[in-house]
Amino acid sequence: MTKAEKYKVLISQIKQLISGEEDFTANLANISSAIHYSFNFHWTGFYLSKGSNLVLGPFQGLVACTRLAYGKGVCGKSFIEQKTVNVPDVHKFEGHIACSSLSNSEIVLPIFYKGNTVAVLDIDSENFNNFDITDEQYLEEISNLISPLFTDYQTR
Repeated sequence: MTKAEKYKVLISQIKQLISGEEDFTANLANISSAIHYSFNFHWTGFYLSKGSNLVLGPFQGLVACTRLAYGKGVCGKSFIEQKTVNVPDVHKFEGHIACSSLSNSEIVLPIFYKGNTVAVLDIDSENFNNFDITDEQYLEEISNLISPLFTDYQTR
């Protein structure tokens, strides 16, 4: 199965997982698990906007950083710039925050609700240059599926 085909199956699975389920945390937990195990990533999860930080949300993988300042690291950059940040080698990214020394590449996607960035989807890989345009395209589609889940989520 090609990467694009895997993503199409994953997107269908995510739609089924969130269909009819209203619990915010349960949905994010299942989404992070579905993404993580579909591609055997090193770490997959969410950082949610709370106050003046991004705070760790549901995830799959090793213990992670709990709080990240806006604008700091790959997650903070994606949040502030409101765009996908794909880093082929995190060791060459100025200001990278190493929550795990095993991570070598990372992709972070902002999640928007009513025009505001409310969270980021963060995925790390042990492989260098792991993420490409296919990942960006389909993960952005997944981020768009996640956006409506933030209806009742309080960011402040």
